This record gives sequence, C-alpha cells and structure tokens, in this order.
Amino acid sequence: MLNFDNNATTPVAPEVLEELIRVTRDIHGNSSSGHSIGVAAGDLLENCRKRVAKVLNAKLPSEIVFTSGGTESDNAAIRGCAWAMKDAGRGNHIITCAIEHRAVLAPCEWLAKHGYEVTVLGVDKNGRISLDEFKKALRPQTILVSVMLANNEIGTVQPIEQLGALARTHGFILHTDAVQVAGKLPIDVQALGVHALSLSAHKFYGPKGVGILYLRDNTPYTPFMLGGTHEYNKRAGTVAVPQIAAMTTALELVEKKRQSRGAEVKRLRDLLVQLTLKDVPGTHVNGDLNLCTPNTASLRFDGLYGGHLLRKLDDEGVLASAGSACMWEQTKPSHVLTALGLTDAEGGSTLRFSLGFDNTEDQVRELVVKLARLVPEIRKAPPQAIRPPKERVATH
Repeated sequence: MLNFDNNATTPVAPEVLEELIRVTRDIHGNSSSGHSIGVAAGDLLENCRKRVAKVLNAKLPSEIVFTSGGTESDNAAIRGCAWAMKDAGRGNHIITCAIEHRAVLAPCEWLAKHGYEVTVLGVDKNGRISLDEFKKALRPQTILVSVMLANNEIGTVQPIEQLGALARTHGFILHTDAVQVAGKLPIDVQALGVHALSLSAHKFYGPKGVGILYLRDNTPYTPFMLGGTHEYNKRAGTVAVPQIAAMTTALELVEKKRQSRGAEVKRLRDLLVQLTLKDVPGTHVNGDLNLCTPNTASLRFDGLYGGHLLRKLDDEGVLASAGSACMWEQTKPSHVLTALGLTDAEGGSTLRFSLGFDNTEDQVRELVVKLARLVPEIRKAPPQAIRPPKERVATH
C-alpha cells in the first residue's frame, strides 16, 4: 500500500502504541481520584501537560487543555472565547476565513444565528488572506479572529504571526487551527502570538479521539464542556490519560522527526510534483508550493473527474484524497477549491497527495508511473466504464 493521504490521518507510530498499551495496562486509575492509583494517573497527566507545553513553547503547563480532538478544540476555542468576550461587553464581531475547516466555519455559522456578526474573508488564488483586507474588516467590536495556520487541502500557510501582532494592538483574541501543522512546521505559540491553538493527535502519528487546545493564561473563556472541574475548570469529563500519554509521546516524536527528516519529505513532495507535471500532460498545481506545508501537493488533471482517478488508484493500492476526508461524500468541489476561484470542472479534477515520514523516493516514482498510465486511460474511457463509489457513512 502506497500511503499518500497522510493529511487525512497518520498510522500510529510503534513507540506511541507501546505507550498507549503500557499506560492502559499499568496506570488505569481515574486521574481525579485521591488514592494511589489515581494519584499516579494524575502525576502522569501533569507530566504530559509539561511536556506538551515545552514542545509548543507555552509559558505554563496549565495553558494546555486536553480534548477529544481538533473539532472539539476548535469549537471550544471559538464558542468559549466568543461567549466570554461578549458577556464581558467587549463586542460581538468575529472574523474567519473562507477556506477554514468545517470545524471552524460551522461554529462561526452557529454563533451568527445567536447574536454575533461574522465576517468571512476571501483568499487569493493561492489560498492566502490579504492583510489589507483583514485590517479593513477589523472593528472596535471585533472580539475573536480564527484563521488556520495551514490548510488541510492545499497546504497554504497563513500569516499568523502578523495577525498575532495585530491582536496585541487591537485587543482581539486570536485562535488558529494548527491541526495540519504538527511535524511539518515549527509550532511556537509565543512567536505566533496566538491566544488559542488546536491540535489533533491522529494527524501526527498518535491515536484518534484525543487532541490539544492551547489556551493562553488569562484569556477570557467560558467552558464549552460543562460538568466537573477537570482540566483546570476548562473542560469537564473524565480524562483519557492513556490516550493523552500516547499523544504526548507522538508530539515529541514527530517534532524530532520534523527536524531530522522534514527536508527529505519536502524533497519527495517536490519530486512528486516535478515528475507528475513532466510525465502527465494537463496537470496543474493548486496554490503555491513555496507558501504551503512541505508535505502537501494539490494537483488537478484536465479532462477527468478526480473521484474516478481516486478509485482507480485505490484499486492499485494507492491512498490519496479528493479533498478533506471529512467531506469526501460531496459531489461538488470543496469550498476550499471554490474559494481559490477554480471552476467546478477544475475543482472536480483535483486530487490531494500528502506525504508522511514513511514515504520513500521509490514510492513517489511508482505513484507517478501509475498516474502516467491511469490518467490517459480515464480520459479516454466512457463514463459508464468508471466504477461507482462505494457507499459509506460519512464521518467527521
């Protein structure tokens, strides 16, 4: 199996799986319990918080909130900070971006129905927001800005550090969805200037169902999950210590790999694009490879529907994506590709290839050989010759 769909999810690293099993077996107490087993779980939890804070360059371990994943982290940051700021009389205006993940756009849309004003910034052909347009959108009532650090479909990296500087002068809360960044780019919350940042373990070789919300100390926040006093009163619910321990191991591991192998992943991504453009006529790059995460390539192929090519690749043991894994069932091009100004035909002919640390040059060359054979075949094939998609239940 050739896995070129690492932006959708990553395999759990062996070291991470070992830690998950070890903690599940040996430290099974409730971290809120007062007996020895509970104290051991609580001590491990706080150790994980310190280790995560170190990787992210957070000032305090208490700024790390453990969640169920990126979607919860995004919802908690957006709704929790917006509620607190509005309740404090600071305003009701939110700014976000047209190519955000649905985990950001959906809560913004929900807030717009409940007394908030939301501005959705457009992007240029490479998926970047304009700082000039952003400044024009700012109001005295602006309380929250949520702009992703890197896009999941085309990899575009946004100017978050510049937004962080504006947050300091204008007094709004800045949240960034960094789910696609761990292991690809450095994540330094001080340098970025963010108040809140979201991560999801399964994107960086950790288990599914666990994530991180960085929430800067003293940031106005109303808890999104209500109940007990867990996570420093920021997120109620019995804490998933084994998953958190595994995620912490994964985050440390992927940061080391980024430093040692990140340049190689970028070289392989660039080779993939170079060879495909050469060997498969009618191929185009969406976005700018110099402005995106080093592992991601969004390619469109003239004269075919990307879903057909995706299924042909699947038949030959190649994993890729037609867009976000969360929106695979949509028949129209994704909102991300549409926001770039692509037509339905151009967006519909797009596939995303996202590399991981396990990919090799031989795999890249094998993929391009398959593309060079399959793309002309699909272009010539009558529509009825294409195998229909399998029916599946869509999940987020």
